[in-house]
Amino acid sequence: MSLFEPTLEAAHARLAAVNPDAYARTRNALDGAVTRLSPYLTHGLLSLREVYAAVHARHPLDSKHKFIFELGWRAYWRHVWLHLGYGIHQSIHAGLLPDDAYQPEMPADVLEARTGIPAIDLAVRELYETGYVHNHARMWLASYLVHLRKVHWLAGAQWMLGHLLDGDLASNHLSWQWVAGTGSSKPYLFNAENVAKYAPAHWHSPGTAIDTSYEALDEVARGTEPINTRFDARRADAGMAQPCLHTSPINDTPQQAWSSSGTTVIDVTGQDVWLHHPWSLGSWTPDCSAPCPPPALRAPPLPAQNTQAPTLPGTEYDAAALKTKPIAVGFESCHIAKPWSNRRWDFVTRGLQAQTKHLWWGSAEQIAHALQHAKSVHWQPNRMWTQHSLDYKTCCTR
Repeated sequence: MSLFEPTLEAAHARLAAVNPDAYARTRNALDGAVTRLSPYLTHGLLSLREVYAAVHARHPLDSKHKFIFELGWRAYWRHVWLHLGYGIHQSIHAGLLPDDAYQPEMPADVLEARTGIPAIDLAVRELYETGYVHNHARMWLASYLVHLRKVHWLAGAQWMLGHLLDGDLASNHLSWQWVAGTGSSKPYLFNAENVAKYAPAHWHSPGTAIDTSYEALDEVARGTEPINTRFDARRADAGMAQPCLHTSPINDTPQQAWSSSGTTVIDVTGQDVWLHHPWSLGSWTPDCSAPCPPPALRAPPLPAQNTQAPTLPGTEYDAAALKTKPIAVGFESCHIAKPWSNRRWDFVTRGLQAQTKHLWWGSAEQIAHALQHAKSVHWQPNRMWTQHSLDYKTCCTR
């Protein structure tokens, strides 16, 4: 069984297990009491409000509690994204070096987990094998790439985003900027001593390029020469191949569950339609056919402004009894620049299959054409997704 199952039951089980005080004490340790809620937050199985309410009901928390701080960081990254839009793909302000001092491509030895530095190679292996990496290890990996190998933070952020099950554009890219020093007041650096303090023994990296002082690391970070040309870094084993990233689930995911909206689709003429999407795996299909639906469910056909559906995680309903037709959709333009691993496609596909057997894939124009004769179309908003549904010329890279 996967470390993460794309179900409300799995999401709520993780939520019920959260111990905020243990989290505050041990969260920096790789074997600490972290929540692992992030994939469920990213893909809409949980919301920040729901997480706060559930945890606060069991463990009353004040606003200064570390758990609240961490929820706040995620909300803050979303806030920054809403203001900057595509700007989060660019350095918010100058870092230690000009942008053109960094390489635009990922080094092969990092991609193949063979740098010879256990803390780096194990983080890459964990990313590929589980789709999840502890936040502290993500920071080590980002710091190593940007400050010691001179890789541009955007190259690293784009690479990691495709492999993470919890790959959230705002949290991921802005966290990389925080490490790089282009979205914070100073760069984040780490060394082997820091790894030994927070990681299990097999992660420890004595005698490697990171086994040095912070003063030496700061000097490298401020220079243009990568650390691998200044240190005789130990060579690793053969490493592992990077899993492929795919721009489409068609013919790539094991289940072959998606249909091209340009070819085989069901007829929705005269029907009320509820659209599910990769960032709403926990949404439900309301009955939009009532004579006077509540305002929160009232929505005109595409491409007009969408409306917010009520969030009722865990609500049970008889989909067959509803007149509203549930359809899951995915926009191809969303993933041309941001492909996903098979692991993430599988997570999303299985989550959507729990909502409907109809999964459509195609361009925004194709999906709009397939829906043009529907009586009405409704969906749960999410910026990553509605960039397409509201503006067909705008890519989801925003």
